[in-house]
Amino acid sequence: MTLERRSQIAALLAAARNDLRPIEAKYRSSLSSQGIDYDLQIAIKNLLENLRSALDYVAHEIRDVHCPAANKNARLYFPICPSKSSFAADLPDLEVNRPAIVGYLASIQPYGEPKWQWLEAFVLLTNENKHHHLVPQTRTERVRVKATRSGAGEVSWDPSSVRFGSGVSILGSPVDPSSQLPAPSPGLEVVHTVWVDFHFDGVPGSALGLLRQFVDGVDEILAGVVTRL
Repeated sequence: MTLERRSQIAALLAAARNDLRPIEAKYRSSLSSQGIDYDLQIAIKNLLENLRSALDYVAHEIRDVHCPAANKNARLYFPICPSKSSFAADLPDLEVNRPAIVGYLASIQPYGEPKWQWLEAFVLLTNENKHHHLVPQTRTERVRVKATRSGAGEVSWDPSSVRFGSGVSILGSPVDPSSQLPAPSPGLEVVHTVWVDFHFDGVPGSALGLLRQFVDGVDEILAGVVTRL
């Protein structure tokens, strides 16, 4: 790999990793304020673009070094396919000239091991059609109620999916149908827990969790390709 391209890839990956810490801070702040800061969306957009560019740069290095018959002026993206196919179509003769790279690329496709399924979300969020737009996130809340009584154990439930009628008791305390909570009684403790998070539009899973996975995953992929160049 040329020193220039190696430096470019390293700089892009370092920028993405360095951007992750302020994104985490803005993320927590936005959750507290119950609104999504535009600065946060811009920071996420830049991080995603840097990761995608790092992968595409290494794809160009593969083509330049091992695919002499390829059109060097044609647009090229790092090959990520949703299903088993000839993902090396834009890299002619790669299987002959560097089968180790082809084998590695095949092993990391999202249709294979569950470990790499995050690449589907990554491709969706770095789609060229969204390249110049902010990626929307949605704030979600998940509530859980837990009642405990010493010596009697505990009971927990999701109030959005359970509706108690009259005559129901929890750990010996009657439930008030209006509040959906057991009546206060000695030794009974009732705790409400609210999990709050952001999700990318149309993509399941915590947005912040995915970003962390993207950074670590792209780092691993780049290292895997570079060692086979």
